[in-house]
Amino acid sequence: MSLITHPFLGFAVGDPERIPLTKETLPSPEAVQMAARSLILSASGWRKTFADPAADGPYAPWDSGHSPENSLARGLCPADTVVVAGMAIVFSSFIKERCIEETKRGRHPVVLLGIDTRPTGPAIADVFARVLTGEGCEVRYLFIVPAPEIMAYSAQTTNLPPEHEFHSDGFAYISASHNPPGHNGLKFGLGGGVLTGAQIAPLIAAFRAFIADPAAPELALAAIKKAEPHELAACYGKVAHWKRHSQSAYMLLAHRIFTDEPALDAQEKMLSEIAAACAERPLGVVAELNGSARTQSIDVDWLSALGIQVNVLNAEPGTFAHRIVPEHDSLHDCCEALQRAHAENGIYALGYVPDCDGDRGNLVYYSRTLQRALPLEAQQVFALVCLSELAYLRWRGEARPIAVVVNDATSMRIEAIAGAFGARVFRAETGEANVVSCAEKLRAEGWVVRILGEGSNGGNITHPSKVRDPLSTLGSMIRLLRLGNAARGTTCFNLWLDAIGTPERYRQDYDLDDVIASLPVWATTSAFEPYAALRVAADDKIALKHAYRRLFLDAWPQVLPALERRLGVASWKAFASLGPDEYEIGPDFGASKNGGLRIVLYDVRGEARAFLWMRASGTEPVFRIGVDIRGGTNEDEAWLRSWHADLVNKADLLVSHSQNVVG
Repeated sequence: MSLITHPFLGFAVGDPERIPLTKETLPSPEAVQMAARSLILSASGWRKTFADPAADGPYAPWDSGHSPENSLARGLCPADTVVVAGMAIVFSSFIKERCIEETKRGRHPVVLLGIDTRPTGPAIADVFARVLTGEGCEVRYLFIVPAPEIMAYSAQTTNLPPEHEFHSDGFAYISASHNPPGHNGLKFGLGGGVLTGAQIAPLIAAFRAFIADPAAPELALAAIKKAEPHELAACYGKVAHWKRHSQSAYMLLAHRIFTDEPALDAQEKMLSEIAAACAERPLGVVAELNGSARTQSIDVDWLSALGIQVNVLNAEPGTFAHRIVPEHDSLHDCCEALQRAHAENGIYALGYVPDCDGDRGNLVYYSRTLQRALPLEAQQVFALVCLSELAYLRWRGEARPIAVVVNDATSMRIEAIAGAFGARVFRAETGEANVVSCAEKLRAEGWVVRILGEGSNGGNITHPSKVRDPLSTLGSMIRLLRLGNAARGTTCFNLWLDAIGTPERYRQDYDLDDVIASLPVWATTSAFEPYAALRVAADDKIALKHAYRRLFLDAWPQVLPALERRLGVASWKAFASLGPDEYEIGPDFGASKNGGLRIVLYDVRGEARAFLWMRASGTEPVFRIGVDIRGGTNEDEAWLRSWHADLVNKADLLVSHSQNVVG
């Protein structure tokens, strides 16, 4: 046996006979603990820089300083190999415990395994496949696959009976989402979504215990060596086989999401209606895939089947043309490509850029008013999607109570949009699993929750999916722009204009400029600006919030006149978002613990005018802040954010000074 390569891509999948850890390369327990120290562990993912620090390049093309986080090295150092093995040991125990009854009957737990296009993906997957196989699991390795696709396949196969040949019990997905290419990590899940905070907590505790064990290197080596080479060869040799099945499952789910119809004949009717509309009023989309996992998915086929003309660029997997996070400069290539495509053919109106695992896809659009391509802010994209989906529910005559679920940092513009359609907004702590859990709880209570997501991060989750997906975002935009008869004024845009009492604004050749101009005006901090991610010294974020409270209460009388004059603010209330819930906490800001803290500012009529928000990131070593202002300007946002950030920084100094004194 020797190195097995992908039959279509030619990429190395793995070498069954090359064990990635040996007695000679075994690291010390201290080295393993040091390697694990920078790990971020949360339901959203376990992440760190995994590129081997001893490897001298290559580096991402935008990095002139040779930072390890932008390294394109493919290997893992021995200490990180032990860290990854520990993750796999913990997850295998979790899956086996869930399948204990089936295991007694001789059935092996089945785990789906996938990677995005980061350089260290295959090396991490090799360790995972070895440990899971050695622990008695059957591994179905999909190789490069976007997160929404592996989750769609997991949702389909988990729902099959345990004895079914395609049944699966969970998934492990290797990715660091939007983080730089030298980073990597894991997402664990069941069915179609990642583990909840409550589900992941025991795994985090078990992993920390593994890392703290002086025997961790030897335990990792023993687990890695358990797998038989012929079993690994069979696993690696079937990557294309399982990928075909995952793409089929993803296409089925994408149609179900787009149409909101469970029956295939009803889906076909809606799909044909959209395709006919796009034949009459053609629409073009630029797909700037930036070497992401979406280069190996259904995007072009799905869009083409709707009658959309697609222009694809940067489609070589693992070749990153720009930074992975799809914000700001990372949207420049797509804007330029859309500009060129529109100049050649005026039907091109939209473009999208995904992150590396392909669960986010921020949009650019061609502005007829400004005669150029522009990026859409994450909050703006989410607002447009909510508008589209709520209008679609009205189009379908939905009579049940409707809810929208968002994360704590989403602009209150969503409340204004939802209110126009008679829907109610519920908030959860930032984190995909929290938003999904909240939505599931509401559905059990009788609410219709079609649209949910994290407006601050971009992208949306559309039921029955449990993950953000650029295809869902594009589907909402396509339906908003093409569903119905524009000449007769029977479109989703008409339903929106009627809901806000301005039907006279409709015009037959409306485009996205017209829809954007009709949105409620809010000024909101972009979560991806550097000033929204503070580097704080305080380790104890609860103490930081207590210190912030003291400063806030002292400063409130002095700042209130300016707030009244500038924003019409008269009072405030504080809310904590923890897991799937948000609730009022009075003046005890520390009651928000390590979750989100949102201080809502009200006018004299008791209507919300703005909010201040803060939360320690679960996936990066930063403390995120933001503000949101109804009817505000960019200057208002900068003024209120600066005041808010100044209080956070002063609170950090107080807490960190106290820590140093105690230390």
